[in-house]
Amino acid sequence: MLLLGAILLAIFVLPSPWGIVAVAAGGFLDVAESLILLRWSRRRRAVTGGEALIGQAAVVSTPTHVRVAGELWKARSEEELVPGDEVEVTGLEGLTLRVSPRNRAPR
Repeated sequence: MLLLGAILLAIFVLPSPWGIVAVAAGGFLDVAESLILLRWSRRRRAVTGGEALIGQAAVVSTPTHVRVAGELWKARSEEELVPGDEVEVTGLEGLTLRVSPRNRAPR
C-alpha cells in the first residue's frame, strides 16, 4: 500500500529526483511491513485436530460416543457414559477421546 502511494506521489506531485527516492522508500517500507507481519503471524503454532478438543465440554450420544463441537467421536471413560450427560475431554488416544464426568449435582 505504501508503494502504491509512493508511485502516485512520484507521478503526480514530486519532482524527478524525489520521485525515485519516494518509490524506493515506499518499496522498502512495504517489504519491511510484510516481513514484520509474517514474523508476527508465526509467533505460535495453531492448535488443530484432536489436540484442540482437550478441555472442551462434550455431550454423550451413546455409551461409546460423544458429540464435541458438532462432531461425533469415539469416547472412553472410567465411569459409565449415560446418553445426555455432559462430560469433559481429558485426553486423546489415537482417534478415541478420553472423557470424564463434569462436576454435576447429584441425581
